[in-house]
Amino acid sequence: MSTAQVEGVELAYTRTGSGPPLMLITGLSGRGQEWGPQVELFAADFDVIVPDHPGSGGSSRPSEFTLTHHADAMAGLLGELGTGPAHIVGSSTGGAIAQLLALDHPEVVRSISLVSSWARADAFFRHQFAARKGVLEHQGTAAYAGVSALLLFSPQFFRDHYDEIEKWHAAASRGDAGVMSARIDMILEHDELDRIGGIDAPTLVLVGSADACTPPHLSRELAATIPGAESSMIEGGHLIYKENVEGFHQVVTEFLARH
Repeated sequence: MSTAQVEGVELAYTRTGSGPPLMLITGLSGRGQEWGPQVELFAADFDVIVPDHPGSGGSSRPSEFTLTHHADAMAGLLGELGTGPAHIVGSSTGGAIAQLLALDHPEVVRSISLVSSWARADAFFRHQFAARKGVLEHQGTAAYAGVSALLLFSPQFFRDHYDEIEKWHAAASRGDAGVMSARIDMILEHDELDRIGGIDAPTLVLVGSADACTPPHLSRELAATIPGAESSMIEGGHLIYKENVEGFHQVVTEFLARH
């Protein structure tokens, strides 16, 4: 694990492989390790940079949690590393950050892959996260992680891989409740639907068919609004890069090969 001082925080990251630069930005947990086997798979063809979000994993806590600051920090890291424009693959919250990178820091972006993401919180999204935040604040991190698992993994994966769910639940239960709560508020503020039509980077929109956290209609909205965006759906829940490892990697690498 390496660190870089960017935008007032010490940002932790790993760097693996060689080739064109590719940044993997994880979701709400903010921990880059969530990408699991995808890092080594991509490292066969790319210089893979995997940051922890500000305030998560090995990164220091920012003075305030905003997605704008997160995007500024990711752009700053790419600048510090001198990679030139990078492919950005962002899952969920990482996809929201990727949108801001393409809009506000186009000089560091070669393409964006928006995985299980959204541009504007709708009634379902807001209701879901209000309920999850209520569990977090009144019952604690373990209960929050338990409820979250029901929305992040498909029912079939839950049934067939419950040992993996238990491991994920144990890791997710160890987070800081205050940080988790602030990060929920942060994502609820994300609203770029009126701006994403200005994205001119090649864009892939990818979603799992059983995503109950950011349902497919939110990805359809992204794909319909971003000019020239490619759209794909594969089997799996919200964390499709965990559930459908090979399918996810194939769709993304085929897109990257075209750009």
